[in-house]
Amino acid sequence: MRRIWVCVAVLGCAAVARGDDWPQWMGPKRDNVWRETGLVDELPKEPKILWRAPVAGGYSGPAVAGGKVYVTDYVTSDNVKIDNFDRKEFTGVERIHCFDEKTGKKIWSEEHPEKYAISYPAGPRSTPLVHAGKVYAQGAEGVLACFDAASGQVLWHKSLKDTYNTKAALWGYASQPLIDGEKLIVIAGGEGSHCVALNKDTGEEIWRTGTAKEQGYSPPVIIEQGGGRQLVLCTPESIYAVDPETGKQLWLQEYEGSNGSIIMTPIHHGNHLYIGGWDKKSILIELGADKPTAKTLWRDKDEGAISAVNVQPFLMNGNVYGVDQGGELRCIDLPDGKIRWTTPQPLAARKVPSGTVFLVRSGDTDKFWMFAETGDLIIGQLTPEGFKELSRTHIINATNTAFGRDVVWCAPAFANKRMYVRNDKELICVDLAK
Repeated sequence: MRRIWVCVAVLGCAAVARGDDWPQWMGPKRDNVWRETGLVDELPKEPKILWRAPVAGGYSGPAVAGGKVYVTDYVTSDNVKIDNFDRKEFTGVERIHCFDEKTGKKIWSEEHPEKYAISYPAGPRSTPLVHAGKVYAQGAEGVLACFDAASGQVLWHKSLKDTYNTKAALWGYASQPLIDGEKLIVIAGGEGSHCVALNKDTGEEIWRTGTAKEQGYSPPVIIEQGGGRQLVLCTPESIYAVDPETGKQLWLQEYEGSNGSIIMTPIHHGNHLYIGGWDKKSILIELGADKPTAKTLWRDKDEGAISAVNVQPFLMNGNVYGVDQGGELRCIDLPDGKIRWTTPQPLAARKVPSGTVFLVRSGDTDKFWMFAETGDLIIGQLTPEGFKELSRTHIINATNTAFGRDVVWCAPAFANKRMYVRNDKELICVDLAK
């Protein structure tokens, strides 16, 4: 393989008492719910920062598991602040770091040289995935690697671009790999290999499926529907489902995306599947209750739905809450997609393009932990009647730019009564215990 991974540092790590982990994108159950209790009801004016650790550029969130915190970044001397939709070449080093969850001390790092040719080239997008003593990391140009979670030893790695004869999408490899039994399910791209299942221990291919002109960004999701399990996948041209054991297609519905952009994971509610893509390219699919069938009920609502960009919408009691590409927080009904309310809050007084506020529900309540692109953490209440801000504090500075404003577009992790979040300079740990 043309890429060589290099071990940078290995230190000892003491065991720590832990609460819930956050071992992957959107948390333990990939549902953006923080189930721990004993947390603050009101955010202090000055947040309690427990530790800071230096990192470089990236959009990937941290993962927290087994007393360790994992995050990826990109080191380059090139100016990576370029306009939206531009592709230029950048030379640098892509890295993954492992920190002690209690102290922030670095345990190990791994790195490899990487040339970027994507838009928004600050660094990797995908959150590390920690499972059964291993950590999986996917780079922005499609280098996928498996490490021993304790030592950082490289167990296997491959280039998705080289293996499947494809290239990175405009905004890079941004989907989130998924563990299913012995399989690591990955959006790869290429002829007949839009999605591939790899053996999670060896990296060897188990099956491949689908063809699309560009792989897109939507993470795979497995649902129970139609008498069995279905792996739902999105491309700029279609929404389709396959048998997760074999990759055999179960159904397909045509879809006309804009700029290849479905970024959200499909939302499954009853017998319906909702997807909202860039530029109002939304679709609602009705699924068969007893067998794997599908038909489109509506698409591309001009006044309604949510075109999700950076933020995964949240389903709660038949309503979907999310930030539309125009930068306003919305509540819509399913299955009709009608808007109940909209607001530019909690981000700003007026909506901003691709405005970003990450939403994490607090247990089974209607309260949410909201991390805004300004670096603010907000406790807010979401109901079908509206949004209410309860508390706010500034956590971390925005170090990147988008649409002429300063932003931090990195989803945080919540574990052990703490919040872990990064920008392009540091990873910090914030105490949120009551």
